[in-house]
Amino acid sequence: MIVLVTGASGFLGRAVAARLVAAGHDVRTLQRRPSGVEGATDILGSITDPRLVARATDGVEGIVHLAAKVSLAGAPKEFRTVNVEGTRTLLDAAGVAGVTRLVQVSSPSVAYAGAALVGVGTEPASPARARGEYARTKAEAELLALARDSPKMRVVAIRPHLVWGPGDTQLIGRIVERARRGRLPLLNGGTALIDTTYVDNAASGIVAALHRADAAHGRAFVLTNGEPRPVGDLLAGICLAADVRPPRWSIPAGIGRAAGTVIERLWAVRPGMDEPPMTRFLAEQLSTAHWFDQRETRRALAWTPSVSIDEGLRRLADAET
Repeated sequence: MIVLVTGASGFLGRAVAARLVAAGHDVRTLQRRPSGVEGATDILGSITDPRLVARATDGVEGIVHLAAKVSLAGAPKEFRTVNVEGTRTLLDAAGVAGVTRLVQVSSPSVAYAGAALVGVGTEPASPARARGEYARTKAEAELLALARDSPKMRVVAIRPHLVWGPGDTQLIGRIVERARRGRLPLLNGGTALIDTTYVDNAASGIVAALHRADAAHGRAFVLTNGEPRPVGDLLAGICLAADVRPPRWSIPAGIGRAAGTVIERLWAVRPGMDEPPMTRFLAEQLSTAHWFDQRETRRALAWTPSVSIDEGLRRLADAET
């Protein structure tokens, strides 16, 4: 089919677009920078431009929507413009174009309110309870997308959790850089169990959702490797793969959360050039268990992850050498 992938210059978006090309689909991409995906046709611009979005969706049968503002800090208006209004613009254009299936790529953070998530399924998205502007606006965007589900346009929301792999400059790059500078603490000893998703698994799960939209539409699914591990073990594995000393020092979670709150306020007044080194949300993520029951996701999508965490770490190490 003809498939539009938004946000294909990003780490996960590029992997999804490449997988769709390899599967034989006619792939278009829409984002501000070239996607670098061989075989895809790039349309450059913003998801907030109605005319450009209308051109990008013309004749399209399926859409995978990944374009978003992803950050730990920033002006609320920027998050809303891209994540909410950009999604609304895309949905409107998709309806006019006669798109028959759409995958809204969301985040487990849309249902995270600060408490541990232990072996849960897909909890309802809640803009009111989500932590931070990114999570709040992604929650609203997911609800917008699912509200458009119909027999004419079948919508599925996929929430991949903590996607990582070779070439990732966000999660992996920042972990390695902070560890190299000795600025990567463990919170409460790094004992909290968390799920993550290797990039190949995230991409294949999203493509499976596009193919399975007839059966899975109208619902949201959290997608992970299904291998919860202590956050300290994961950080150590990532650091060792990059030949960097793993974090050895630990601080109480309460101190981390308090520090994150202060830093957030400082960044709001005088933003730094990069992401803040700590936020309350990040401290909660590093000190609170969050892992998910994957049985319904795998059943509904007829999908299973193909790359284990250990294999992913080996691939990460190979890429670093």
